[in-house]
Amino acid sequence: MTEPETLANRITSTALTWLNTPYHHEARIKGVGVDCGQFPAAVFESLGLIPPLDIEPYPPDWHFHRDEERYLEIVEKHFQKIDTDTPQPGDLALFKYGRVISHGSIVIAWPTIIHAYITAQAVVLDNAITNLDLAKRLKGFWRLKNAPAAGVSGG
Repeated sequence: MTEPETLANRITSTALTWLNTPYHHEARIKGVGVDCGQFPAAVFESLGLIPPLDIEPYPPDWHFHRDEERYLEIVEKHFQKIDTDTPQPGDLALFKYGRVISHGSIVIAWPTIIHAYITAQAVVLDNAITNLDLAKRLKGFWRLKNAPAAGVSGG
């Protein structure tokens, strides 16, 4: 008998199906285009872990000209910041570009993350420690609010 699939496995497996989807601002179509905000939303929505999000249009450079934490406000409706240096698979790692937190990724197995990365022009696996652009911008980790007490790696 096989071990039941954990929530973390469901999240990371679903995220990995987006690999190589081209980066496209404000898009959310697997294999066609997605950006760093739409990608985590699409993964968690497809698993029924968060309700469909209606993300208002945003210019590609919004984070350079605003102080409002728009991205973080959306994240924190369904995720809570966790105080750890070792996030679990399925947690979010968030990064500050410009003036605010404006980039998100899903932890596969820390420090490996998956994200829609404009620099790579696609959804890619990355190392959030050895990629110095990411490492210097890391602002912390967030976990799904309704995840099991042991974290998203619970059953």
